[in-house]
Amino acid sequence: MAISIVILAAGLGKRMQSALPKVLHPLAGKPLLEHVVLIAEKIMPSQPVLVVHGHQGEMLQHKLAHLNIQWIEQSKQLGTGHAAQQALSAIASDNQVLILCGDVPLISYETLKELVDGTPKNAMGIITAIFSDPTGFGRVVRDAHNKVIKVVEDKDTDHTQQTIKEINSGIYLVPARYLKNWLPALKNNNHQNEYYLTDIIQHAVLENIQIHTVQTQRPEEVFGVNDRSQLANLERLYQKRIAQKLMLQGVSLLDPNRFDVRGELFVGKDTTIDINVVIDGKVTIGSHCIIGPHSVLRNTIIGDHVEIKAHSLIDGAEVSNHCIIGPFARIRPGTIISEKTHIGNFVEIKNSMIGAATKINHLSYIGDSEIGSQVNIGAGTITCNYDGINKHKTIIGHRAFIGSNTALVAPITIGEEATIGAGSTITSNAPAHQLTLCRAKQMSLANWRRPKKKEAVEK
Repeated sequence: MAISIVILAAGLGKRMQSALPKVLHPLAGKPLLEHVVLIAEKIMPSQPVLVVHGHQGEMLQHKLAHLNIQWIEQSKQLGTGHAAQQALSAIASDNQVLILCGDVPLISYETLKELVDGTPKNAMGIITAIFSDPTGFGRVVRDAHNKVIKVVEDKDTDHTQQTIKEINSGIYLVPARYLKNWLPALKNNNHQNEYYLTDIIQHAVLENIQIHTVQTQRPEEVFGVNDRSQLANLERLYQKRIAQKLMLQGVSLLDPNRFDVRGELFVGKDTTIDINVVIDGKVTIGSHCIIGPHSVLRNTIIGDHVEIKAHSLIDGAEVSNHCIIGPFARIRPGTIISEKTHIGNFVEIKNSMIGAATKINHLSYIGDSEIGSQVNIGAGTITCNYDGINKHKTIIGHRAFIGSNTALVAPITIGEEATIGAGSTITSNAPAHQLTLCRAKQMSLANWRRPKKKEAVEK
């Protein structure tokens, strides 16, 4: 069965009080609309999704240029029925049309698949849900035989209809040939003077078309976003869904309510993640790891048996097995840390390869470097890699010892098992197996006195 998927994303989103289009506001690090498009692609992966846009369409197209989308403009926002009508020319008459909402990002593949597979070919399908408080949602009205006869928008409900708990999700599966007849015939005689997509149900009833309903058992799937409060609510629902999935896979979350994934996370078994950890981008964490509180992992690969201590930021790096990182460490893009390495508090590493069992435990900056195995970097050591225009490389051989408070002025090479005396500024290559140091001669001045504060002169 050929399916054309249409996503309605032309709303102004006035209640967001934002210059950003509503469907571009992020949920778990991705725009609302991107969530919907990605689900749609699972249903029909071989063809572009039709997205009807209106407000700031150029911005939408720029932000989602990486997705397979055919953009359709609704130049005047005259309602959801009018928006769907704009896509008709791009749809073959013998197709089924799956209509989704760009601001309903939690709809699941399983529920959509149930709608697609369960709706007879010549019938119309809709997704509904039962809400304890249906205020703000269109009500699904049924007759004495439990057949759907219409959907009434919240603002148009009478007293009896307001008590109905079954709501319309705005998600439909309709044969294209029906839509091509029904959508141009819609009227806007309602409180908002808009062409409602929901009115196609009355056309189906008049023509004795079967209406098949799928009632989701997870009402949050059809929650929409109209303001920032609703967006925050959906964020927590989304994060709770991820947290539950991870815990069922053998991951320990010390507080599932204080955990955020803003991308893709793959975690091995028996890993423990403490509170307020943020996962950004694509992150892989191995087995038997401990991720300390308030840490941020971004586009990073973490091996097995790794401990990331509190308040550490690891961004675009690879950390091998049995390493200890932090607390308060910053590992920047391009860094590869080998096994059994210790990176301690207030250490920053950028674009460097760190050998196995090396220790950089305190207050150091290592940039654009290649460091061998079993090297000891003393506290306060920095690689002076930038001359104001170009970056230069520092190479440190295996088992070298770099004394505290040392400045290594790149480009420079420190040989294997070399020792650099504390407090040195090294500007030339240091030979292997030797002590190299560079200090000014120490002296004491017997007649020197501290300057005294000048007394104020009275005017």
